[in-house]
Amino acid sequence: MRQMLALLLLAAAAPALAFQDGGRAPVEDVWKPAPTPKGGVSWQLLESTKETTRTDAQGYIRAKPVFPPAVRALAGKRVRVAGWMMPLENAARQRHFVLLAYPPGCPFHFHAGPTQFIEVKADTAFPVDIENALVVEGVLELTGEDESGIFYRLTGARPG
Repeated sequence: MRQMLALLLLAAAAPALAFQDGGRAPVEDVWKPAPTPKGGVSWQLLESTKETTRTDAQGYIRAKPVFPPAVRALAGKRVRVAGWMMPLENAARQRHFVLLAYPPGCPFHFHAGPTQFIEVKADTAFPVDIENALVVEGVLELTGEDESGIFYRLTGARPG
């Protein structure tokens, strides 16, 4: 119910948010994914993965990824990607965290979908920094066949 209310409020506010200067000049959407690091993988490519869904016997919607060839070609390769850290541990340094395509915490944008985050398992602990984008390098695993909701994982990760 709260999600539906939030969606309705966002839809109602959208026309007002789309213009500045009394409706004459469109407002640039500054909500963008982290920039692609030199020689790295873009979020645009990762977001090109589609998903198929089904409803299980309990009524839960389950999703599986449909990776395009360009994404499949990255499986098992060491890649670099930039994003924002969402810590999963209660520590000043993180070996297990989620890398988000978009800055966390904006109340005007939807939560990350499965193509907009990567689970990171690092060999080298990263200092916690939730305000600045960081570059992570690791071996890309394509996951999600188990309908876990996680499509991407970086293992053996280190600062890039």
